[in-house]
Order: sequence, then structure tokens, then C-alpha cells
Amino acid sequence: MNSSVRGATCGVIAAVAYGTNPLFSLNLYAAGMDVESVLFYRFAFAALVLAAAMLLTRHSLAVSRRQLMALVPAGVVFAMSSQTLYQSFLYMDAGVACSILFIYPILVAVIMTLFFHERASLLTYGCIALATAGIAMLYQGDGSGALSTVGLMLVVASSLCYALYIVGVDHSVLRTVPSARMTFWVLASGAAVFFALSGFGARLHPIGADPAVVGNVVGVALVPTIIPILFINIAIKDVGPTYSAIIGALEPVTALVIGASVFGEHITGRIALGALMILVAVTLIVARPLLHRLPLGGRSNV
Repeated sequence: MNSSVRGATCGVIAAVAYGTNPLFSLNLYAAGMDVESVLFYRFAFAALVLAAAMLLTRHSLAVSRRQLMALVPAGVVFAMSSQTLYQSFLYMDAGVACSILFIYPILVAVIMTLFFHERASLLTYGCIALATAGIAMLYQGDGSGALSTVGLMLVVASSLCYALYIVGVDHSVLRTVPSARMTFWVLASGAAVFFALSGFGARLHPIGADPAVVGNVVGVALVPTIIPILFINIAIKDVGPTYSAIIGALEPVTALVIGASVFGEHITGRIALGALMILVAVTLIVARPLLHRLPLGGRSNV
């Protein structure tokens, strides 16, 4: 298998795996777990698995004090992105929530324009308008009523937190921290956040001996957490971050399919169109480096 095929395959696996977030979280909600318990187990177990893998392969977990001072806030912001997303599942269909979450590359572009003086292009403004129109289509719901405003605000907050995390990592000392090491500390910091939010363990829902609950806890730590981390790193190295991000459009598609097929969520023509508008807008944003190189016969406005 050549590197391009391997990279594309790993990108697909990472995107589909991340899109399974609703599959495990909604089942754990049905079993009586609250958001903080689900996320504590997700982050803590994923951190333990990653730490064990790194130690077995003799990779160091050590970071400097300066790096740690940046890693902890990054972990908190990442945790808040997960918190608000998982909270939004309580107010709206998970597939729709994951579609709206996918606007984060556009928010990254906005942040870079506002705070880092990156020049905005006509394409950027057009994509923002297209994504906003897509969200408006989703907000109208499945015909039985509009989406929850609280749910919409939560998922937009989740997307914003993730965009801030990406920008923060790219513009800080964290750029010098190896990927796996940084991921471990981010997951460990997130686990600490959710342990605190659960009353320092007092309100943690016990896993118990129910095989279904145990399976979903293991699943949420491995499938939408560890697997995407491992495979997306391979994809980025083999096909680059732009193509990897474009392949990432499969994430909300996977969540929509799981929501409809497993949990009976309704996908109307309006919802499908709204999701498609968001996916097109995001794909154009992340494909900007490629569009810059197209022979347009003049100066590009991209």
C-alpha cells in the first residue's frame, strides 16, 4: 500500500471513528450516566491507554514546566469543547449537533483574521455566509419544530472552544511538544476537569458490572478518542493536513447516519441540505491552499 492510499484510508478511519461519539454517549445517557461521568471515563481511560502504549514503546511522557503551563489550559479548553457538545445531545439530535460542530475550521479562519491579522478573502466571507445559511436550515428542525436554542448555543460554543484550542496549540510553545505526549496531557487535564465537575468523584456514576455499560465506556474511550488520534496523525503525515481535513467531512455524515439508523433521529430534506451546505463551506475553507495553486490565469481572490 503506497503512502497516499494509506493516508487516505487512515483519514477515513479517523473521521468515521470520531463520528461514533453519539453511538456510545447516548447509550450511556440511557443507562443513567450524566455528561460529566461519561466524559470523565472517556478522558481518563483514553489517557491511561495512551500512557500505557507510550511507556511500552519507551516514549517519554515528560514535559517542561513551561510546556505544562500551556498544556493545562489547552486541556481545559478541549474539555469544555467536549462538555458543551455532549450537553447539546440532551437538547437536539446528535447527528445535527455534529454537523453544526463541523463549522470549527471556519471559526479558526475568523479568529485568525480578527486576532492574527490574516487577510480574509472573498472565499472566506462566502463560506461563512454559506455555513450560516446551513445552520439556519438545520435550526428549522425536522418539520415538527425548530431546534432548541440552548442546544444550538451549546454546540456553537463547542465548535468555538475547539477552534480556540487549535489556534492556541498552533501559536504557543505546544508546537514543540510531540503529538502523542501533548495528547496524553490534554486528556489527563480534561479528566481532572470532569473529576472536579463531578464533585471530585462524589457524583460519578459507577460503571458497575453491566456488560453493555462497560462496553460503551470502553467504546467511548477507544473508538471516538484513541483511534482518531492514532490514525489522523498517520493521515496528516501521508497526505497532509488539508486533505486530512477534507476527509474529516465524513465525521458529521457518520454521526447523522448513526443518529438515524440507531436512535431513530429524523433526517429530512431540509436537514440534509443544511448539513451539505456546512460541509461544502468547510471543505472550501480547508481547501484554500490547493485553490491558491490552481492556474486561474490571473491573480487569485481566494
